[in-house]
Amino acid sequence: MPSSSGGSSGPSGAMGPGRAGGLGLVLGLLLGVLGGAASEPHSLRYFYTAVSDPSPGVPQFVAVGSVDGEVFVYYDSETRWMEPRVDWIAANVDQQYWDEQTNIAQSAQQIFHVDLDTLRERYNQSRGSHTLQRMYGCDLLEDGSIRGFDQRGYDGKDFLTFDKDTMTYTAADAGAQITKRKWEADGTDAERWKFYLENTCIEWLRKYASFGKDVLERRERPEVRVSGMEAKKILTLSCRAHGFYPQPISISWLKDGVVQEQETRRGSTVPNSDGTYHAWATIDVLPGDKDKYQCRVEHASLPQPGHFSWEPQSNLIPIVAGVAVTVVAVIAALAGFAVWKSKQGKKEKGYNVAPGSDGGSNSSNTGSNPSV
Repeated sequence: MPSSSGGSSGPSGAMGPGRAGGLGLVLGLLLGVLGGAASEPHSLRYFYTAVSDPSPGVPQFVAVGSVDGEVFVYYDSETRWMEPRVDWIAANVDQQYWDEQTNIAQSAQQIFHVDLDTLRERYNQSRGSHTLQRMYGCDLLEDGSIRGFDQRGYDGKDFLTFDKDTMTYTAADAGAQITKRKWEADGTDAERWKFYLENTCIEWLRKYASFGKDVLERRERPEVRVSGMEAKKILTLSCRAHGFYPQPISISWLKDGVVQEQETRRGSTVPNSDGTYHAWATIDVLPGDKDKYQCRVEHASLPQPGHFSWEPQSNLIPIVAGVAVTVVAVIAALAGFAVWKSKQGKKEKGYNVAPGSDGGSNSSNTGSNPSV
């Protein structure tokens, strides 16, 4: 979250390093040059959510920061303090960082509270339950280029989006047009945000990526399993990738080597409890064409895309049965003497042989624009 302290702070209320001094900026730009044309991709995101009708477990205001999809800082209106969520941030910043982050979050909380009342009146709504959200941040891409964005939503719908290249706002409706005109009339606000997204945000994203390098840049290969289920003369092939890191992954179904984009259904990439991710993609095919299809998986941990085909379980039955027979035979041989001695009819308790058993600055967040 950029800070609002110091002479070169970011826009008011946004989280991030605000006091990006001259030396810090020069170092940030130098890192960008030295980064070359190829580097690890990284992303920095801040999410704000304010509700007009808080309830147990749903604070009035929440601010969350994430790097590469991993939450690293958290604030809510009940604790009123910015807290670390990962070890690598706690070990690399000082108390001033947390003080500034907390001040920024508290300021944003106040602005969002006022904005909720303003928008409720603007849209002629009852008091009820209303929600104001904001997401902003920046990306450092593999080719060394950068990307920045800032967008807001009200009651689950788009409200306002900032275009840093044109330094203009796109309004989703007539209510948002009022805010657009207000903010664009004050050109300094757009200038501050453009600078923050292209400089301060990127500078701190590089710092965070360096702090958490061992965690953020680790590579864990996906475990891929292809299965099939036939019903009503349609075979549904499913390709699941599990336990991979980082999050970005591409799962495609190919027929005779050609990607079947329109026919493929995909699920979201979701986290596992151990910090890795899983994802899936399915496709419906004719049973007779099953041998024409392959699942292709592309991930940063793989030197080249992996291709996986479905092998029906029926093909494995003879192998499994053979192994089971062998195991039973070995057990029978070893137990022969015991069996001979127990012919009196006593059955050894707890042992049964079952055939076929399945065995620069001090903060990275810049906060909010002026009230809507």
